[in-house]
Amino acid sequence: MKKIFIIGGTTFDHIVYLPELPGNKALTLHKASFQETIGSTGAGKAINLTKLGVKNTLYSVLGDDYYGKQIEQNLHENKIDFFIDIDPVGTERHINIMDDEGKRISMFITQSSESINYNTQKIDAAAKDADIIVLNIISYCRNIIPIIEKYNKPVWTDLHDYDGSNSYHNDFIRASQFIHMSSDNLPDYNSVMERFINEGKELAICTHAKKGATLLTKDGIRIEQAAILTYPMIDANGAGDSFFSGFLYGWMNNQSYERCMQMGAVCAGLCINSKELASDFLSANYLNAELRRLDF
Repeated sequence: MKKIFIIGGTTFDHIVYLPELPGNKALTLHKASFQETIGSTGAGKAINLTKLGVKNTLYSVLGDDYYGKQIEQNLHENKIDFFIDIDPVGTERHINIMDDEGKRISMFITQSSESINYNTQKIDAAAKDADIIVLNIISYCRNIIPIIEKYNKPVWTDLHDYDGSNSYHNDFIRASQFIHMSSDNLPDYNSVMERFINEGKELAICTHAKKGATLLTKDGIRIEQAAILTYPMIDANGAGDSFFSGFLYGWMNNQSYERCMQMGAVCAGLCINSKELASDFLSANYLNAELRRLDF
């Protein structure tokens, strides 16, 4: 099995669950379900891929603080191979307000530094050793792009709620051949996917929450994958990273594009049935059993 180097993305998340998101009015809530846990896109991908049996190493930055220690403990508990650099401003923290349908208001109450005292030797070694690079779109990851470009490895990125024109994403798009994103801020996602293919990308995937996902490849293959709506909604945090991981797992195992999309959909469905970034039940065997159960 090939090895993946995942660059960036661990946060400490404070998550509040409400029946519906607050409207444009003042209100007092006397009771709300609440939890604190690890979050962000690197952790989500590393945990899902590890559960699927994919060898990977996660690099991230954390503060030398209580929240950073909690994240390290969680990564150890999930058997993640990882290394970190210290962020002098502290660990990045988010507050996510979730409703019963999985919609979210996400607030970045602290953010990672844009520039870190990087352990470039260790990052370089991990990039050299990897077969695939997953580059997350966090500011401090931008400065690592010159390191990974030396080795000409396949680079996957997740643009999340890209709007089609935000220049913040340009360096990450340029460095990647495989692109995931969501259509949350992208009504005309088809033209953006076509633009990426015309620029020479291998494939582009756009997820649409309950409306499924779309794949377009350089060979003109287009697949529409429906979301699996039979999994009860508990928490939608991490669903996009679970889809990414399921698809990548299938791709690494030489599955058809159709099968990769199905694997992504199942992993996302299992994720929303959990309060964590990946289902407790997730494994390669469980994923294949679910594919059979769903008659894929």
